[in-house]
Amino acid sequence: MAGKKNFEDLLLVMANKLGGEGLIRELCNGFSLLMDRDKKIITFESLKNNSAILGLQDLSDGELKSMVREGNLDGDGALNQMEFCVLLFRLSPELMEESEAWLERALEKEFGK
Repeated sequence: MAGKKNFEDLLLVMANKLGGEGLIRELCNGFSLLMDRDKKIITFESLKNNSAILGLQDLSDGELKSMVREGNLDGDGALNQMEFCVLLFRLSPELMEESEAWLERALEKEFGK
C-alpha cells in the first residue's frame, strides 16, 4: 500500500511529539470518531461511514474489511478500543521499535542495569 509508509511516519512523529500518554489520548479520540455510537465498537459499517473523517475515503470496501479483520483479536467481527490501538501500533513497525526502546530505558532506570 503506497500510503502505508506515510502513516507509519506520522504515527511515529505523533508519538515523539505527544509522548506516550498524549499518543494514547489521540488514538482514543480516533477510535471515538470511527466507532458505532450505539455499539461502542468499530464495525465495518461504522468504519465505512466515518472513514472520510480521517482521510480514508479512498479505501475500498475490501481494504476496510481487511483492516477490521486484521485487528479483530477476539473474533467478534469488530474492533474494540484496545484492538484498534494494537492494530495501529502493529501497522507502524518504527513505532514498535521506539516503544521497545522506551521500555528498555524504563526498565534500566527502574532496575539499574
